[in-house]
Amino acid sequence: MTTIRQRRLSPVAFRRLCAAAVVGLSLIIVTGAAVRLTGSGLGCPDWPTCADGNVVAPWQWHAWVEFGNRLVTVALSVICVVAALAALVRSTRRRDLTWLAFGLIGGLAAETVLGGITVLEKLAPPFVMAHFLLAVAFLADAVMLYHRAGLPEEPVPGRPGRARVSGQVVALVGRDQARLARLMLVATVVVITFGTLVTSTGPHGGSPQAPRFAFSLHDVAQLHGSSADVLVLLVVVTLGLMMRSGVAPSVLRRGEWLLAAVVLQGAIGYSLYFLGDPAPLTEVHVTGAVLVVLAVLRFNLGLAVRAPVVRAPLAAPDRRSLPAPAAGRGVPAPPSPAPVAGS
Repeated sequence: MTTIRQRRLSPVAFRRLCAAAVVGLSLIIVTGAAVRLTGSGLGCPDWPTCADGNVVAPWQWHAWVEFGNRLVTVALSVICVVAALAALVRSTRRRDLTWLAFGLIGGLAAETVLGGITVLEKLAPPFVMAHFLLAVAFLADAVMLYHRAGLPEEPVPGRPGRARVSGQVVALVGRDQARLARLMLVATVVVITFGTLVTSTGPHGGSPQAPRFAFSLHDVAQLHGSSADVLVLLVVVTLGLMMRSGVAPSVLRRGEWLLAAVVLQGAIGYSLYFLGDPAPLTEVHVTGAVLVVLAVLRFNLGLAVRAPVVRAPLAAPDRRSLPAPAAGRGVPAPPSPAPVAGS
């Protein structure tokens, strides 16, 4: 029977698995928010069982919303484990892909443990915040894995079956513009962190019995909104500078998608504030947060490309510069000069 080590997966199939991981991790963030927004966070009050020692949820609305999210988690777990194993049996194995793929396993384990603690702690706000932020970091790992799986590669000399990323890194933007783009990543993390603080202060705690932060909802919402305004301004300034300097069209296209995502997300956020945080619009806001994370990561990963290394062919030697062959064993001696008449 063919062993796992004898099986090989093509780079194209492996990248499709990585794409499935990105989709699955995005979906689990959205479904997790649905659990909280429907007040079903304690629909399954036990862990790892649902209730009263039973794995399957009873026929109750809140129990099945929470249990459905757990089923999505199981499906995502299968995808992450398969992706990690696929990195080991990829036709050309790469160290960077192996580390990132097993990062999915680490993120999965951490999320599982933290999710269980969150349920046992009755949805205490610090644990809910940490659970969401860890999910975002988990998603970033999957996006990086998908990106690097598409980079050109070359065999590692002397190591059959191993490969490494090839080509020279060519920056598509200036150094200052790249710094501004990296600053967007930091700003995005700040915005999302303040967003979880708003959630942990507002009415959608996941359960009527869930504890809440004693902050002023107005104050934390203003803090969150101000940080989002800074992110939008940062994106506008960065894209303006890039347009003036004439960067590659691919960079500008990604920047336009990012700008659209942050502006739309800001509009939804302000609508939430003035409408009193309706649950359906909050779910749209969480979905928008996922799209902003994907857009800002995609924008940063597109600031440079890998150009193939062009190696000049070896020039043919100039025969006129070669020394004359010396006489010896196996080498014919040069002919003797013909005698001159009259000598």
